[in-house]
Amino acid sequence: MATTVEAEIGGKRLILETGIMAKQASGAVVARYGDTVVLATAVASKVERENVDFLPLTVDYQEKAYSAGRIPGGFFKREGRQSEKEILTSRLIDRPMRPLFPDGYYFDTQIIASVLSIGDESSMDLMGMIASSAATSISDVPFNGPIGAVRIGFIEGKFIVNPGIKEIEASSLNLVVAGTADAIMMVEGGAKELSEDQMLEALETAHQEIKKIVALQKDLMSKVGKTKRVVKTVELDKDLEKEVAALAMDRLKTAIVIPDKMERQKTLDVLLGEIKEKLKKEDDPTRKLQISKIFVNIEKDEVRRIILEKNVRADGRKPTEIRPISSMVGLLPRTHGSALFTRGETQALAVATLGTSEDEQRIDALEGEYYKTFMLHYNFPPFSVGETKPLRGPGRREVGHGALAERALRPVIPTKQEFPYTIRLVSDVLESNGSSSMATVCGGTLSLMDAGVPIKAPVAGIAMGLIKEGDKVIVLSDILGLEDHLGDMDFKVTGTSKGITALQMDMKIEGITIEVMRSALKQAQEGRLHILGKMLETLAVPRTNLNPHAPRIISMKINTEKIKDVIGTGGKVIRSIVEQTGAKIDIEDDGTINIASSDEAAANKAKEIIRGIVQEAEVGKLYMGKVRKIMDFGAFVEIFPGTDGLLHISQISEKRLEKVTDELKEGDEVLVKVLEIDRQGKIRLSRKEAMREKNK
Repeated sequence: MATTVEAEIGGKRLILETGIMAKQASGAVVARYGDTVVLATAVASKVERENVDFLPLTVDYQEKAYSAGRIPGGFFKREGRQSEKEILTSRLIDRPMRPLFPDGYYFDTQIIASVLSIGDESSMDLMGMIASSAATSISDVPFNGPIGAVRIGFIEGKFIVNPGIKEIEASSLNLVVAGTADAIMMVEGGAKELSEDQMLEALETAHQEIKKIVALQKDLMSKVGKTKRVVKTVELDKDLEKEVAALAMDRLKTAIVIPDKMERQKTLDVLLGEIKEKLKKEDDPTRKLQISKIFVNIEKDEVRRIILEKNVRADGRKPTEIRPISSMVGLLPRTHGSALFTRGETQALAVATLGTSEDEQRIDALEGEYYKTFMLHYNFPPFSVGETKPLRGPGRREVGHGALAERALRPVIPTKQEFPYTIRLVSDVLESNGSSSMATVCGGTLSLMDAGVPIKAPVAGIAMGLIKEGDKVIVLSDILGLEDHLGDMDFKVTGTSKGITALQMDMKIEGITIEVMRSALKQAQEGRLHILGKMLETLAVPRTNLNPHAPRIISMKINTEKIKDVIGTGGKVIRSIVEQTGAKIDIEDDGTINIASSDEAAANKAKEIIRGIVQEAEVGKLYMGKVRKIMDFGAFVEIFPGTDGLLHISQISEKRLEKVTDELKEGDEVLVKVLEIDRQGKIRLSRKEAMREKNK
């Protein structure tokens, strides 16, 4: 039997339904929003994992090709590995939900959100988040939700809740916000240089709608919600806590303020190893795990205490202080643009490569096929944190960090009409202690400018943290990895000197208020501008010339009716131009022609050949033509390739001619003037008038 609840959100009916589909799951909810339908299921194993101290949660979002009335491409004709969009949406669902599972819950839990029907592509991820929250909330899985999620747009000075795909294209903001009834849990989005105050207003608008969605899910819970499993609180051995504290405290206090990350971690690891050895008991296999938990708790409490009480961080900085910054550009001679950005112990090598339209990335998505001309790929090799592990394809974290950096830079990338290149930016993180995604944004900006990409403005990024105990709150600028791990918030902000281009926030506690967000955004703005100033000391504006190894692309526009002339029968003409010049030529349906070559002279030669093919005769203009055919009444003269005009015998000379051959022969080059072009396009020429004009 179906149970349904519904409410109006953003001008559409949001319907949550359970009891029809996937009834053997711990919880299953179908979310409908217009014609978009998403099924989410939550299932937890019956047996709890032993000897673990983490939440074994997996979240997967999948798009079914049939939801858009399509058959998958490829040989097997079925859905394969997750697309980048599916990975990013899986993360979008996971991030606001994960902090809301209670401590001590160690059952394997899986959430799967499946798109069954697509109405508006802009709501699929939102329905995945809402349905996943609702499915978990009505199940027996312990969960301190529900959460709601909305998308906020900004068009003509007004905020729009859940804008459609066309509205998003016209919007200067695309922001996804998730949260509980009391606080915001996650923010993810991009903007076209919006101010901090506008962002706060967007968050406030979003939270009002989130409260409605949460209330809707609570209504569903009251009707069909299952009794939640009891989470057994694991009590740590009080005597063991005292023993660990006695052995650890003095040396731990000294270790956590060692500025160098590797030395600090080595000292802490050695200390923990010694304590485990001293306090081990062969007949108690859980003892080492308990010692590790106690040690981490002591470390966390001490780090937070120092920050809250002394306003001093692990590396000695004050809360608003930014680590030392240095950068280099042009360090790789054969690349098109390169930059090495270092902030404290975080370092990113960013390399820009320029290509042609053939290098565009084709995306085969449910909403249809489209092409990307700007791509950013982020790599996080194990050596960047002093570890070893097999090299595989990019993981979810790498895909997510790359997407954030790409979103941050996209608003300043020139249009294809302004800069007809495909741009690929690769960030290789060489060292990490703090936000490598923000280092990617900074290094990426410098690399683009080094490549000569005329970006609209430089972009910098900063990662903010939070320490909250009761009513006492301290916001941290440019956080360390330790502060990220032991703190309460990871808040990344990117932007130009004018405004914000991207925002990402994840909470590790049950949300924060708008007032704390206001403080964090203000502090982030100050830090971002400081970092931007340091970057501009290295390279203030894009280089005016492209790297010698980058292809030269010359753009020109022709009459669409002339496209066939440039291509020629069976492609004969365009092949001839390519053979003569070695240039790569792309012709678009609107008449735009892009000519690419590493040799600028060759590209210009190709342009001149094409210009000669497509140019049209102008009345009154002089041309140096070639006599192609002699007739009794005159001569046909080719004034430029493919275009002939009639030079009548009376217009050949000032004197009267008996025969055309008395003055001209085939192959002669003659200066002529266009007298007239009739309605049929026939051209009348005069050599006599051309000579008069020349002799003036």
